[in-house]
Amino acid sequence: MMMMMNENMTAEMQTCMQACMDCHKMCMETMTHCMTKSGKNMDMGTMSMMRDCSEMCMMAMNMMMSGSEFMHRTCMLCAEMCEKCAMMCEQMSDDSKMMECAAACHKCAESCKMMGMMHA
Repeated sequence: MMMMMNENMTAEMQTCMQACMDCHKMCMETMTHCMTKSGKNMDMGTMSMMRDCSEMCMMAMNMMMSGSEFMHRTCMLCAEMCEKCAMMCEQMSDDSKMMECAAACHKCAESCKMMGMMHA
């Protein structure tokens, strides 16, 4: 039963989906940014976390779009992963792109926590 963006989609879900899309995009852009920089920004743990965060954001968005019974738990896991990614990005506070990524991750985490708690 695909919900897609119809009248069943709440404003909170739409906001969360947008935050997930923005976070996904920012993680992908930041990974590209890191690959073009010196070895200092090529920490494989951070790169792996950004990739995982990006994938989780897409999964959460897909779960919300389909109206999955697992969307709330998926959103809670997404929030956890986004927070961890943000903390890792914040370790490179001298890089503005990393700070943009951290901000997108924090915003997504906040929105996903709210979604996750709606029907917990």
